[in-house]
Amino acid sequence: MAKLLWVRVDSALARNHKVLALLSERGGDHALNVFIFGLGYCAEQGSDGFIPDIALGTIHGKPRDAALLVKAGMWDALPGGNQVHDYAEFQPSSEEAEKRSQRARELAAKRWSRDQLKGGSA
Repeated sequence: MAKLLWVRVDSALARNHKVLALLSERGGDHALNVFIFGLGYCAEQGSDGFIPDIALGTIHGKPRDAALLVKAGMWDALPGGNQVHDYAEFQPSSEEAEKRSQRARELAAKRWSRDQLKGGSA
């Protein structure tokens, strides 16, 4: 399972209708932070958008934040946790990340061996 070091966040996030609805709720600003931290958790863990209930505290969240995110349509409640809504539409899957990582390792190995043959020059 490959870990991503980044996530995609829409540049229009601040104007998104779901975000605006979330921010109209008491505590919605904190829940929005939990949403962003949750994206990072999913990328780091290669979970394809699933956040187990037990991990909620590691992203500075509480059950109320999860409930607000579900209400806003940003997370989908599942047994044992929550799924970031449409995660696969906007983020690479763990399989895609692994393929990308493997390709990068292969290219680096070729470049490194080619540089060694040239006597270490870049």
